[in-house]
Amino acid sequence: MNAKPVHAAQTLFPVADDCLQVGGMPLTRLAQRVGSTPFYAYDRRLLGERVAHVRAHLPPAVELHFSMKANPMPALVQHLAGLVDGIDVASAGEMKVALDTGMEPGRISFAGPGKSDAELVRAVAAGIVVHAESEREIRALARIGNEIGIAPLLVLRVNPDFELKGSGMRMGGGAKQFGIDAEEAPRMLALAFELGLSVLGFHIFSGSQSLKADAIIEAQAQTLLLAERLAGAARDPVRILNIGGGFGIPYFPGEAALDLAPIGAALDAALPRVKASLPDAQLSIELGRYLVGEAGVYVARVVDRKVSRGQVFLVTDGGLHHHLAASGNFGQVIRKNYPVAIGNRMGAPRETVSVVGPLCTPLDLLAERMELPQAEVGDLVVVFQSGAYGRSASPQGFLSHPDAPEVLV
Repeated sequence: MNAKPVHAAQTLFPVADDCLQVGGMPLTRLAQRVGSTPFYAYDRRLLGERVAHVRAHLPPAVELHFSMKANPMPALVQHLAGLVDGIDVASAGEMKVALDTGMEPGRISFAGPGKSDAELVRAVAAGIVVHAESEREIRALARIGNEIGIAPLLVLRVNPDFELKGSGMRMGGGAKQFGIDAEEAPRMLALAFELGLSVLGFHIFSGSQSLKADAIIEAQAQTLLLAERLAGAARDPVRILNIGGGFGIPYFPGEAALDLAPIGAALDAALPRVKASLPDAQLSIELGRYLVGEAGVYVARVVDRKVSRGQVFLVTDGGLHHHLAASGNFGQVIRKNYPVAIGNRMGAPRETVSVVGPLCTPLDLLAERMELPQAEVGDLVVVFQSGAYGRSASPQGFLSHPDAPEVLV
């Protein structure tokens, strides 16, 4: 009989005296510092180590951008702005946070479907690179540029005719709301030229949250070939080539960390050909989840311990309204447990429990029948892998419970 798969060991956060350490501080003391539970905490040491890990494996010629949609906390974005080469945003709100960091506007890019004219005006005025995703956006940029007397910085977001195999979320291939279909790109390039716009290059993003190095290598190879092909239809030299990201992190039992070494080696081998065909192009990879996901934890306090028909429930003051993804309601087809611990009792004897929140719905579930250290009222439940798509991707207003603060330590 096969053994039940288990989560990968959580080794990024050290443990001392049975208590998890976050930002060099015991979790119990951090909770006192924050002043209330639940909360999110992000470890700046781990953020720096992850950026260094990526840079150690990517060719030096490839820039690293942070995709802010993964975590738009201003202090975290400010910290990462000093470590990466650019920031990718997906709204005017994110644009403001990125500009506030002092990052050079030309190193901030704005992607996403359905940009309003007001958002486009703000982006053009700020000198941010706009990733156009439709004919309407191209025409709007031309009009806005003429009206305000500033030439838009324009990149074409392309919906490729392939996808990132095995990805958690497919952003390209088939019919998509993202970008301009690859077969339509030559026409859009000609339209931009007719409207007096210069196109700086391409943004090609095929998928996200992949743990398979071979799939990422294949998608990157196809991306580079597509960019070289589209460059033949461009009137301007390709200066910007954003090949997306897709690097995943392990969340669930049986998953293993992504190996970056073969990805970096394959990119390095492809660069001479790309440099020959696109001599002016600056390549970049945009990563969000991979940079911040494992550096964050969500912490809630046990407020009740109850037994219902033989099953133990730990009722906490946090739940799906703060962490929709951990509850299994943010894209999971079959619910699986995130890695969870009792942060102040890491070495205690274990028992099988379910961890739930205070909301009046059976969907408010942070761990289902999971083996955890025995916990009592007042103990701290920790949900790992919580640095990406946590608080900002959750329905904070549901049932009007208090928000969860965030800290960078």
